[in-house]
Amino acid sequence: MKQLILIFSVIFCITISAQSAKDIIDKNIENSGGLTNWKLLNTVQIQGRVTLGVNDSYLMKIYQQRPNLTKTAIVMGGKETPVEGYDGTNGYAMNYAQNKLQKYNDYIPESFDNDFIDWENKGFEAELLGKEKIGEQVYFKVELTKNVNKTIYFFDVKNYMLFREIKKDETLTYSDYRKVGNLLMPYRIESSSPKKDSDYVMMINKIEINKELPKNTFKF
Repeated sequence: MKQLILIFSVIFCITISAQSAKDIIDKNIENSGGLTNWKLLNTVQIQGRVTLGVNDSYLMKIYQQRPNLTKTAIVMGGKETPVEGYDGTNGYAMNYAQNKLQKYNDYIPESFDNDFIDWENKGFEAELLGKEKIGEQVYFKVELTKNVNKTIYFFDVKNYMLFREIKKDETLTYSDYRKVGNLLMPYRIESSSPKKDSDYVMMINKIEINKELPKNTFKF
């Protein structure tokens, strides 16, 4: 009996150690809604509150539409003031020194899909760096590399949900996952940077997906 238990224990350990970065990414996609549902996602509207530092807090709305249209706006007195976005041709960002929105022809928009969707076709290489304990929890540590750019991701070892993303100049921490349609999305996002000059916490109160957006949504 003890020998059987030992054999099963060895098999279990081999199975765990045989997991690859691809396995973990695939499980994350599957557990958060499935590849088909992520690819059927066309628009996202997010409402929440962003807190900067201790006292600065703002209502915020974010609009996103496939393939890469985006607009982030601060809401004050019921009025939306765009602070950043991409209209399909040009990028825009608030110039706070001049207190006006500035156009950037060389703006590089982010992909509508996260890096995990079709990561191999996008030219990424993935490597499992093992496990790491953060606080009281243990996470899979996966590194995605494309050219010279490296991003490290931490996934919960139990449910494979993304917990943390470490980029060159920013660390993002995700929590409070909730069901939005067929997808699981984080309702709390915390950002920190080495200089601590742009840290924020975003508490989301509403996410709407696949609703048709007005044609002027991404006009700046």
